[in-house]
Amino acid sequence: MYVYVHTMATKTITVTEEAYERLREMKREDESFTDVLLRMTGGDTDVMKGFGAWKDTGLRDEVEAAREELDEDFEERQDELFGH
Repeated sequence: MYVYVHTMATKTITVTEEAYERLREMKREDESFTDVLLRMTGGDTDVMKGFGAWKDTGLRDEVEAAREELDEDFEERQDELFGH
């Protein structure tokens, strides 16, 4: 009987709190920190890979809210300048 066991070597690295927080923010629910580092540093040239990366981050809502605020501000300034 032959049994082959392959284990991945690991390394310990030191990072600043800021670097750790940035990595943690990039980390998806189903990922390890190794997965994050590999994803962020990978040489994959698949242009479709990034699509959906911002999904469920709340960014869309924030952008829409900012746009509405800018639109309202723009309308107010037009009214002040042109008396609409």
